[in-house]
Amino acid sequence: MNQLSDYHRERVQAVLAASPLVPVIAIKDPDDAIPLCRALVDGGIRVLEITLRTEHGVRAIEKVRKAIPEAWVGAGTVTSIAQYRQVESAGAQFVITPGVTEAILEFGVTSEAPLLPGVSTVSELMMGYALGYREFKFFPAEVAGGIPALKAFSGPFPDVVFCPTGGISRQTARDYLALPNVRAVGGSWLTPAEAIAGKDWPAVSDIARGSLGDL
Repeated sequence: MNQLSDYHRERVQAVLAASPLVPVIAIKDPDDAIPLCRALVDGGIRVLEITLRTEHGVRAIEKVRKAIPEAWVGAGTVTSIAQYRQVESAGAQFVITPGVTEAILEFGVTSEAPLLPGVSTVSELMMGYALGYREFKFFPAEVAGGIPALKAFSGPFPDVVFCPTGGISRQTARDYLALPNVRAVGGSWLTPAEAIAGKDWPAVSDIARGSLGDL
């Protein structure tokens, strides 16, 4: 059984260290990809998780990677190895999944783009742990137990850290980040639908800047 390399872990650690807040980005209009991501970066966000929740995700990753080279640009909501390969080809610098399968975990061990696997239970965490993973996405965070669950995980797994996502708000982000085993949090409040629909990019920058200032 292959084990996760130091290279992969260092890359994931670098992503989590680059920004305490990770926006969950779903591109509905392909023309929005670059200005939206630029607005987030202008607001101080350095990690961009562009999800595959819409048909424009892969292309958006490719465009944003070229347009905003100073940011970490990765793929979220990756649910199959076929999608993993697609986003790697598009230039994704990291991959985030909502959950795990043995196949995806094993593929991530040797992939070019390092994997932050999504877990919601101790059993899923143990699957990844056996392969050398020590950094995980905790999803859906609020539904799966929130802060009390993360505190409980720290007992048997003191060397594991998380990026919780799902149901976290600007108001609760700070509480999650106060936990010793949380390195970053993900959220969709950083990409409000109303501002995007109105192409109000300064508002997106203001929300990002204000959210970072709250921490």
